Amino acid sequence: MNNIRKNLYYAGAAGLVITLIGVGISSCVSIPKGAKAVRPFNRSKYLGKWYEIARMDFKFEKGLQQVTAEYSLKDENVIKVVNRGFDPKKQEWKESVGKAKLVGDSDDARLKVSFFGPFYAGYNVIEIDLEYRYAMVAGNNTKYLWLLSREPTMPKEVIDRYLEQAKTLGFKTEELVWTKQDK
Repeated sequence: MNNIRKNLYYAGAAGLVITLIGVGISSCVSIPKGAKAVRPFNRSKYLGKWYEIARMDFKFEKGLQQVTAEYSLKDENVIKVVNRGFDPKKQEWKESVGKAKLVGDSDDARLKVSFFGPFYAGYNVIEIDLEYRYAMVAGNNTKYLWLLSREPTMPKEVIDRYLEQAKTLGFKTEELVWTKQDK
């Protein structure tokens, strides 16, 4: 009987370790190779509403227009994230509420964001203007990129500069989806 209990114990412990490794892998919060997060980063200035100008499309935002992201302080260490967009096919608004936390040094614009329980993804502000009006955000790799603005439009010269930087980092900028925003 002791051997059976011991084997069950080890099997359970191994299962727990495998589960924890799986959660760790699925909660990857890296930054694309060669990219650097903005430093110094003023979290308070970043809070508020941002309009999505362009994105690398993925299933959670596919087909959405008028996409916005709103960031507010939930508590000292957690930022509430509300992503909202209009689905013209269904004629309805979609909204996702999540949370973001700083990764490492609070002076670095590296965050991890979660909309699904313990699963986090990288959210890296890799470019921002001094007034915090325009931002370029990368995910864990070159498959995720967003251009954000405090207004529904972004000046062409800012877009051109951000696209050039994104190309040098390996982003396929020709695959960007340009978000339709009401003005």
